Amino acid sequence: MKAEVSDDIKAVWRLLEQVPDPEVPVLSVIDLGVVRKVEFDENKHFTITITPTYSGCPAMQVIEEDIKKIMAKNNFELKEIVTTLSPPWTTDWLSEEGKKKLQAYGIAPPEDETVDKSALFPEPKKITCPRCKSKNTELVSQFGSTACKALHKCLDCLEPFDYFKCL
Repeated sequence: MKAEVSDDIKAVWRLLEQVPDPEVPVLSVIDLGVVRKVEFDENKHFTITITPTYSGCPAMQVIEEDIKKIMAKNNFELKEIVTTLSPPWTTDWLSEEGKKKLQAYGIAPPEDETVDKSALFPEPKKITCPRCKSKNTELVSQFGSTACKALHKCLDCLEPFDYFKCL
């Protein structure tokens, strides 16, 4: 029984790797780090705990529905999906694979530490362009295509790009 439970939990984690983030579809919910826990009870029902990237994230309802669909399609009985805000999600939870996927998709992944302190310094933080890899970039707007991204522009290749903000 113990090995079967372990195998089922591993299978659920693999299935969750197929659930895309609705806002950045190259990332799975596993890449994003929003899936925090998969638990299995004595009746073979699963509880999946997720954390939104920020409270009020509109993608969470879609993510929940996509998780329900993939679980049902693969004959896993889902007891519930628990949303927790504590601890709050951070870009530190993005997988290394997820950061590579963001870069390939044209979104600059978070750089350095979680908290962006660039507003405290006279020189704004220079974000690496995901296209040409130049650091000769500028912030255009703190708000990009979604609340978790900022809009930047490369001054070398002249392309605009989103930066996945450090949270």
